[in-house]
Amino acid sequence: MERRQLEYFIAVVDHGGFTAAAHALHVAQPSLSHSIRTLERELGGSLFHRLPQGVTLTSAGEAMVGSARQVLRDFATAKSSVREILGLNGGRLDIVSQTTLAVDPLAGLLGRFHTLYPKVGVRVSDGEHGSEIVQSVRTGQCELGLVDASARPSGSGTAGGTVDGAVTESDLSGIELPEQEMHVVLPPNDPHRHTSTIGLRELAERELIVTPPGTATRDTVDEVCARVGVAPRIVVETTHRAMIVPLVLAGTGACLLPTSMAAEATLHGARMLSTRPRLLRRGRLVWRSGPLSPAARAFVELAEQEAGGK
Repeated sequence: MERRQLEYFIAVVDHGGFTAAAHALHVAQPSLSHSIRTLERELGGSLFHRLPQGVTLTSAGEAMVGSARQVLRDFATAKSSVREILGLNGGRLDIVSQTTLAVDPLAGLLGRFHTLYPKVGVRVSDGEHGSEIVQSVRTGQCELGLVDASARPSGSGTAGGTVDGAVTESDLSGIELPEQEMHVVLPPNDPHRHTSTIGLRELAERELIVTPPGTATRDTVDEVCARVGVAPRIVVETTHRAMIVPLVLAGTGACLLPTSMAAEATLHGARMLSTRPRLLRRGRLVWRSGPLSPAARAFVELAEQEAGGK
């Protein structure tokens, strides 16, 4: 079994077919197919069901995916370790993050990381649910994951919106990042009295623009409504986060956003309010227990410095 065979195998899994995988890897499709067939002969069974519209994994293929990803990750770690001697003059950092956490704090962390290691390539993948991100890290699809660990009213003494029990399991390590505040964003001409705060009940009673159930921000909205005993009045539910602020500006309703996104909305005329009590969230950076690539280890160290300064 060769590394290239495993690379071809994972490419077919990720891209859903031999042609798409060959295109992504810039290799001839017959060469890729031959390499997979050779691997299957060596293993003694088929890894894929060949279908008219692509391929699906056999049970043997499903059993192989996790190990194949980890072997390729170990190859990359070994290769990157050589570069580490030269001061991280190459390599790649793979991170999967929930959307709002990608905006803040991940964007700021990556800016500082790039200043320190400008030759390291970075790939950020999107994941709405904490369980999806944990699974991506656990299977080796991404080396690091950023999930929402909590989103709760300050001083409430109640942990809300924990990701799920998976982030505390023994096969993952992690650190919690500093707490950040969530803000209410209102349309420019909203009749709310001109103060900088809003109570949780008043927030819960408003017409709201939200993301789907299970997303971190939606969990916060649902927890607030449950706490004050008010059924949420949802006017728009959308997966398209880019349309949330335009909807607010159009007067459709209010929304809940992290500080940086809320502040950006004010540049277009929206109103940004703090809640009483304040709604806080905390991101958690997770990774598989064991050796990390030099790039990932350097990023974790940077995150630890950030957490230490909270």
